Amino acid sequence: MTHARGERAALCDLFDRLGPDAPTLCEGWDTADLAAHLVLRERRPDAMPGIAVRALAGHTASVQRRLKARHPFPELVSLVRKPGGVYGVLPFLDTAVNTLEFFVHHEDVRRAQPSWEPRELPADFERLIWKRVSAGAKMMLRRSPVGVVLHHPGAGGARAVVLGGAQEGPKVEVIGGAGELLLFCFGRQAHARVEYAGDPDAIARLKTTGFGV
Repeated sequence: MTHARGERAALCDLFDRLGPDAPTLCEGWDTADLAAHLVLRERRPDAMPGIAVRALAGHTASVQRRLKARHPFPELVSLVRKPGGVYGVLPFLDTAVNTLEFFVHHEDVRRAQPSWEPRELPADFERLIWKRVSAGAKMMLRRSPVGVVLHHPGAGGARAVVLGGAQEGPKVEVIGGAGELLLFCFGRQAHARVEYAGDPDAIARLKTTGFGV
């Protein structure tokens, strides 16, 4: 099983355990909202552009509400459990696009519950996440008000330099495992188990900036 499929299955199992009304880290969404979002993302290409394009977000939100209203929660989870659209036809695309998406949303549900702890990820999954993070951090952190250096001690002390904000201004080092750095880059700073080094004011600004793809 690929990591994309594994995270998808684990998230759906968690949905089944928690039910439709559990909180998530996605602001304003419960587990039913998140499940509807994932169904929309794969099975309603007409509504997908609104995920990223603000001018089209109203249509996307309307479709998501209708999906939530029309499908009982177990049915939504069943739709999420099996890759839909092109992801069901082209497994390599599922791996390329959904590995990080489902990891982040799995953690969105896990970390919104009481007494959560970070998972210990398989070494190959850590390497894959770090490869994606180090390659994509400049885009994900493009709104950063300060320079950022991502530091992954578990990868032999590897660092990825992201020149956000003023290139000559303060830089903050963000230190953590690959999964934690990914959550940081996706705007989950408050729930990412990372450490910070640098100017305190720059760190405070970085913690409250909205990030993500």
